[in-house]
Amino acid sequence: MPTAIIADDEDLQRGDLQRMLQLLWPELHILASCEDGGDALEAIVQFQPDIAFLDIRMPELSGLDVARASDGKCRVVFTTAYDTHAIEAFKLGAIDYLLKPITEERLAHTIARIQEQSSSGVLPKDLIHVMEALNQRLRLPQETETLRWISASSGTTIKLFSIEDILFFESDLRYTRVVSAEDEGHIRTSIKELQKSLAPDLFWQIHRSIMVNPKAIARARKDELGNILVELKNHKEQLKVSQTYAWRFKGM
Repeated sequence: MPTAIIADDEDLQRGDLQRMLQLLWPELHILASCEDGGDALEAIVQFQPDIAFLDIRMPELSGLDVARASDGKCRVVFTTAYDTHAIEAFKLGAIDYLLKPITEERLAHTIARIQEQSSSGVLPKDLIHVMEALNQRLRLPQETETLRWISASSGTTIKLFSIEDILFFESDLRYTRVVSAEDEGHIRTSIKELQKSLAPDLFWQIHRSIMVNPKAIARARKDELGNILVELKNHKEQLKVSQTYAWRFKGM
């Protein structure tokens, strides 16, 4: 039985795609329906699906980031609302591209294409090269102004942090720590909400609850249990990297 995950931050779009897949491909078992890129990557690691339907624009990780991190472990179909981003890379047959709103006719074509590729039993060899091409060509416009300053509380004091000075964010159930080399404070904004207002690639997510400024990283090392720990240039704390985001340090 073929398996898949679906990832889209819009509930309606995600539900419509799942409904059409169940109608057009009843043999397909949908293992997870994810609302952001982090959930999608975790689902790929956990369930190892045959296919991932990924929205290109998602919180935490973009569809491109998820596809790159999955490292060719499954076939990828991108979905997007931007009709100006179709590129020649999709002619390789490694992946497909569904323009929203997705029609049953177009989805049926994609399903046939996946089934034809799957019958060969070989994953496309050019997937990573396609990801790099996509990353260069799909430059999506920012819909909102990115954050430049953050006001964080420390007891009864309000402190102002420049985004460039922040080393990392760390969330718990109630608050998010904002940590610079000299100071720290707390905000009530979650990691997921922060990502919507931060410029892309300004911070790396390395754990479900941690984002780090890559310019602040001194080194990454493995401990005696094989866990990856990030050491910072100007701070004594070490940050643990979860398995989901270990791909950022793949060279270790």
